[in-house]
Amino acid sequence: MICIGCVNQKGGVGKTTTAVNLAAALAAAGKRTLFVDLDPQGNGTSAMGIDRETPSAYDLLIKHIPITQVIRPTEWDNLSAIPSHPDLYGAEVELLHQPGREFKLADALALVARDYYYIIIDAPPSLGMLCLNVLVAAQKLVIPVQGEYYALEGLSMLIQTIERVKASLNPKIDILGIVLTMYDQRLNLSRQVAEELRTHFPGKVFETTISRSVRLAEAPSHGQPAIWYDFRSIGAQNYIKLAQEVLNATEKDSTR
Repeated sequence: MICIGCVNQKGGVGKTTTAVNLAAALAAAGKRTLFVDLDPQGNGTSAMGIDRETPSAYDLLIKHIPITQVIRPTEWDNLSAIPSHPDLYGAEVELLHQPGREFKLADALALVARDYYYIIIDAPPSLGMLCLNVLVAAQKLVIPVQGEYYALEGLSMLIQTIERVKASLNPKIDILGIVLTMYDQRLNLSRQVAEELRTHFPGKVFETTISRSVRLAEAPSHGQPAIWYDFRSIGAQNYIKLAQEVLNATEKDSTR
């Protein structure tokens, strides 16, 4: 099992879109995949077409409902999901009073690790207790970054947090890659941000960039990942290429 957290404390950078479509593309590639929505906004849950009133990640972390009762099938082969719920907003506070609070998600996922090739976690846009649970559970991180300079400012803070977690709680964690989202190659700014990222994080920026796409924005309202909503759209094709990069990188690591 390879557990990948999709993280960025800055909202609006395409984090959930990346998590949903990466999970869907990996499943489409024949890899049994579990999508975990730990963002209280629940946009990933909606994008998977799952009812948010079912047992959720909140019940898993706070009420200790067995993970097998929280996992939901989707209508697509090889893809299951743990839905989010607005109650997760309160979990940030409730987890503070629980022993082993940083390991709640990791401990739960360990029970089903043999059932999946990939687990993809959509973290909340913050650096709170829920995000910390993602950082402790994950082996690899995918960091979506929008092609603008404001997006770069928060990246150093996130990297520092990851390094602290690696030193104290999860020595296995590593950045699999930074992915540029909402990319427009016609804009000098987008190209400059891409060059700066590749300069400061050599070998850690995916070759695939995610272009702005109307279809990517439309797909969640139909309860579908973009690769099934419109397979031929540029956004869907971008995520299929990104999934191939992830497959290549993780399978290369597993053979070392």
